[in-house]
Amino acid sequence: MRILGIDPGLQRTGFGVIDADGPRLAYVASGVIDTAEAPRGDLPQRLKIIFEGVAEVVSRYEPQAASAEIVFVNTNPQSTLLLGQARGAALAALVSAGLPVAEYTAVQMKKAVTGHGLASKEQIQEMVRRLLALPGVPGKDAADALGIAIAHAHAGGTLAALAEATPLARRAHAQYRRGRAYRAAPHRRSR
Repeated sequence: MRILGIDPGLQRTGFGVIDADGPRLAYVASGVIDTAEAPRGDLPQRLKIIFEGVAEVVSRYEPQAASAEIVFVNTNPQSTLLLGQARGAALAALVSAGLPVAEYTAVQMKKAVTGHGLASKEQIQEMVRRLLALPGVPGKDAADALGIAIAHAHAGGTLAALAEATPLARRAHAQYRRGRAYRAAPHRRSR
């Protein structure tokens, strides 16, 4: 299965494409979609560049599945809003191409790639290099995107098996504080 990973960003959106055959992973391509050519204050133009860039990557490499990093609230709400819009442009391009899209948090990706959720960017880069037998360390945005694709390669089969066994539903209710999701406490039945 060919998997496209997306690490969304308003200035630089990373992408990584891998082939997964069971536990074997093979590097196909990676890079960044850079919006520097658009004026800094021209948000619609930057979003267009992201949308068209992701669409071009999909057209060129023909992935069968896509995965993207979930954006959490940062300390700066304006930055979070802008990042969310960049992510939306990337997701819209993936969905308009008819790709199924899985979403993973940065912690889930780090655990899948390095074994722990607090890994540094450098640790992710090195582990991606090792897992994909690359001759050099990929850039940070490309490494994160490849990591998202690797996370999907590891978890995608399990999630598909679970979906066949029981219907899965998206979390309908959650509150976000400092980048963490908190669910409401489950209701207990009275005896």
